[in-house]
Amino acid sequence: MAKATKKQALGRGLSALLKDPENDIQSASDKNADKVVGNIVELDIDTIDVNPFQPRSHFNEDALQELASSIRELGVIQPITVRKLEFNKFQLVSGERRYRASKLIGLETIPAYIRIANDQESLEMALVENIQRQDLDPIEIALSYQRLIDEIQLTQEKLSDRVGKKRSTIANYLRLLKLDPIIQTGIRDGFVSMGHGRALVNIEDKKDQIAIYEKIVGNNLSVRETERIVKAHHNKRVAISTATKIKTAANFITEAEDELTQHLASKAIIQAAENGKGKITIPFSSKEEFFRIKKTLLGS
Repeated sequence: MAKATKKQALGRGLSALLKDPENDIQSASDKNADKVVGNIVELDIDTIDVNPFQPRSHFNEDALQELASSIRELGVIQPITVRKLEFNKFQLVSGERRYRASKLIGLETIPAYIRIANDQESLEMALVENIQRQDLDPIEIALSYQRLIDEIQLTQEKLSDRVGKKRSTIANYLRLLKLDPIIQTGIRDGFVSMGHGRALVNIEDKKDQIAIYEKIVGNNLSVRETERIVKAHHNKRVAISTATKIKTAANFITEAEDELTQHLASKAIIQAAENGKGKITIPFSSKEEFFRIKKTLLGS
């Protein structure tokens, strides 16, 4: 207990140092920076702004209330991380749930690690820290990966190294962003799993995605059942496409046969395969009819 009291007292002492304008810290090389940067400091909650780069956009209210109750009883066990903006002004890098829960119960101060970071570093720190948490939903993770790729200019390979995940895992998350927004919301709210989403993303038409999604939710279908439905959907589409091609070809041949028969005044027979190859047969019943057809074909 003595150690905890000593650490808390140290944090409050550093907090007083930060409130002294003459000792303002703007970079890691400033006087007293080594005393503050990387150490636990008790900061006034009102001096901390929410991180605009925070990838999490949805906070479970029940879980937040539970965390608030825990903090009321035990205090903030794991300090938040902030970056210094200006004199006595800070911005969250990680720990927004702890920050929000602390505000819920009216805490005036919160333990924090202070870092000196630019916007890009702050964004990357927030995204990577959040991705490594266990309570993010698959869509939040996918959006975080996409932001790291778009805003930090990371390739999937470099991203894989940075977050410690296989490249195939990252690719599977990113593919979820191709789903209709309604389905993405369903994954976030827990109506369907990431496995359902991975099956549905193989369907390009968003209307078909939604139709199958509604079946999944309405009938509480498993991932395996969903995969079978998607496979059957593809087989049906292929069958319809093939039938349409055959029907189109049949219509074309019939029209061509009629035109040739009318032009030659003799029955013309056309045979064609699906690959486009075929033959035209023009039967004749006499030598005279042969020369007549020949003359018609050659125009002489």
